[in-house]
Amino acid sequence: MNGLEISPFIQSLPKVELHIHIEGTLTPRLRWKLSKRNNIKLPYDTYEDLVASYAVTYNHRKEVNGDNGAPTFLEAFYAGCQVLQTEEDFYELAMEYFQKAAKMNVRYVEPMFSTQDHIQRGIPAQTVLDGYLRAQHDGPGRYGIHSNWIFCFLRDHPVLEAKDAYEEALPWGSVEGGKGLFHAVGLASNEFGRPPLIFEQHFRCPKSDGLHVTMHCDVDQKDAVAHVHETIFDILNGQGTERIDHGLNAVDDPRLIAGLRARNIPLTLCPHAYHRRQKTEVLFPKITKLWKEGVKICINSDDPTYMHNVWIDGNMQKVYTYCSFTKVDMINLVRNAVEASWAEQGIKEAILDELAAVDVTEDN
Repeated sequence: MNGLEISPFIQSLPKVELHIHIEGTLTPRLRWKLSKRNNIKLPYDTYEDLVASYAVTYNHRKEVNGDNGAPTFLEAFYAGCQVLQTEEDFYELAMEYFQKAAKMNVRYVEPMFSTQDHIQRGIPAQTVLDGYLRAQHDGPGRYGIHSNWIFCFLRDHPVLEAKDAYEEALPWGSVEGGKGLFHAVGLASNEFGRPPLIFEQHFRCPKSDGLHVTMHCDVDQKDAVAHVHETIFDILNGQGTERIDHGLNAVDDPRLIAGLRARNIPLTLCPHAYHRRQKTEVLFPKITKLWKEGVKICINSDDPTYMHNVWIDGNMQKVYTYCSFTKVDMINLVRNAVEASWAEQGIKEAILDELAAVDVTEDN
């Protein structure tokens, strides 16, 4: 947090989280617990050693930055997933996140998840899906957290694998006769050399099934600007995606800013994820420019336990401080998230009513 503390205003503000990978919320405490429960050997002698391993600044991408000796984020992410073995594990992972979210006054979340990486480890897709489905059902009553989930294709896996993964998961989707776990599809994992358009055919079926579409456009990745262009103007036969996850490099091309505005495509930004690699005086003027240019942005946390334990409240505090946003600006950021979400109308209205009652006096 660079010495920042969460202000009472940011702490109390009702929040909506649209960009969080559920496996990226796996805390060291839960990882240690599940390793013991499932007899998974970790490369750490003590719990304290495990906790200390999270203090590293990961190499964002070896393909882009070269090998500096640090593990990549994805290497650490997938190493953590090894302890997830049973339906109860996936359920507990989601419920622990919901508990944390409730303490931060998050009202509604759209967690991203995949099955391909777990299937590759020998875990049946049903195990993953049933665990998350139980959590979705229990979240509102236990913690007041409503959720609709996003099923992600892993872009560094074979493209044809996405079709099989989607068809296997579809009975858990928000489709006719489905169980209602996920209501959208998206992309995740390593974007290097894997532009959105190579998955074009695999987004047409979900779209025709009545599901929503969102796409990752990683920050400062190879061809990042071109990938944002594809998601706005080319994907789905030119219809474009409904949302872009990250997409910060749109700031580098006025045509992309104009396209985002014209098509009303929101960006789900995760400031701390970028702050690990960009200086304060470089990053936050970019976010401010998008805001002033009228691009619909909202603030999220991405993979908080692998990003120095900075969650949505910390990400919002950074924007509040380093962009010199007002309290009204911060409320409008949450309003953007509500409007960009695929929540039921009643949930949206309840959050908007809360936002309307927030005290904005003594702004600074």
